[in-house]
Amino acid sequence: KPLKVKEIGKDSEIEIKPASDGPVLAYVFKTMADPYIGKLSIFRIFSGTIKTNGSYYLPGTKSSHKFTNLFALQGKEQSDLHEATCGDIAAVSKIMDISNDDTICNADKLIGMEKTTYPEPTLPRAILPVSKGDEEKIGMGLSRIIEEDPTLRTELNLEVHQNIVWGMGDLHLSVVKENLKEKFDIDVTMSIPEVAYKETIKKDAKTEYKYKKQSGGRGQYGHVFIELKPLKCGEGFKFEDSIFGGSIPKNYIPSVEKGIRESLIAGALAGFPVADIYVNLYDGSFHTVDSSDMAFKIAASMAFKKGMSEASPVILEPVMELEITIPEKYMGDIIGDINSKRGKIITIIPAENKIQIIKATAPQSEAFNYSVDLKSITHGRGMFKQKFSHYEELPAHLAQTLIDERNKDKKE
Repeated sequence: KPLKVKEIGKDSEIEIKPASDGPVLAYVFKTMADPYIGKLSIFRIFSGTIKTNGSYYLPGTKSSHKFTNLFALQGKEQSDLHEATCGDIAAVSKIMDISNDDTICNADKLIGMEKTTYPEPTLPRAILPVSKGDEEKIGMGLSRIIEEDPTLRTELNLEVHQNIVWGMGDLHLSVVKENLKEKFDIDVTMSIPEVAYKETIKKDAKTEYKYKKQSGGRGQYGHVFIELKPLKCGEGFKFEDSIFGGSIPKNYIPSVEKGIRESLIAGALAGFPVADIYVNLYDGSFHTVDSSDMAFKIAASMAFKKGMSEASPVILEPVMELEITIPEKYMGDIIGDINSKRGKIITIIPAENKIQIIKATAPQSEAFNYSVDLKSITHGRGMFKQKFSHYEELPAHLAQTLIDERNKDKKE
């Protein structure tokens, strides 16, 4: 049966008939790391013949590569091939640029097959090395494993300073853990990731702080008046200098801003980063001898911390947008579960064959394990995907529990 493929660089499709003397068309469906041979790329030939030492084009890299080593595979054994033809499954080694889903073709006949759509991984885990110093090895090992398994994903979460690996479930991630040990000799632990909480304020506040220090010789003096206002979610941090009349010399203003920006790293409630806040420097005073950049930086930092505590500070939590696809008979259980997770149902869309699509939001802290919960409720018949939606205020009782836990950790 002829196969429809795209012509590279054109919008048209053409038909390729399966024949050993036709144009080369092969599809890479798996890559793997062999401890002796190195990277192996396994492909199926749909048309043409691929020969040892022949040069073939990879549209994904927009370059040609020489296929020096061709292999036939039987279990874990490889045997050399001189050529592989239409209908064969073969492997080529040591071509670093080749990846899953790549098409192999002739340079004079640029054609490409449609790429496979893989399911999005839904279960995140923070990954840490058992031995200090293995952090870089983990990154290298995971990148090799992901080459073999495109349903895995990794990310470095800079807000919580954790490496996160996403998989399809607990069993999937346990295989990753075993592969890191067996193939790369790296012992790791996996845990539920930390939540990237933030802090902000709910009302306006005005405050001042005078930093004055005298201990023999030249002293330190910096004095600032600042105004704090809440911003809309996602607007970040804004600083304004509205000093008029020279109450603070212009050369000290950058130090004031720097002191405030450095204070954003840890908020007044639980030490989480501060977001969505406007600060206006509107007055102050200075000393012709004792004032310095450091003095104004300290004064600004202390004024900001004081102002935050007076401006009704709150903790914000990330909220995820969920799209859940389930058989109709599980609707009640799923809605009840979402409500128990402090979630909100946005809409319910009926689909074919008694399938329902639920769109909802839920706090990230409640959604980390949702793939496990969904599988349990629907006996493996439910699917979902998630993405970040927005931040919203953490309920007061949960915020206080979180603050108490953070304070306890600091004491320990």
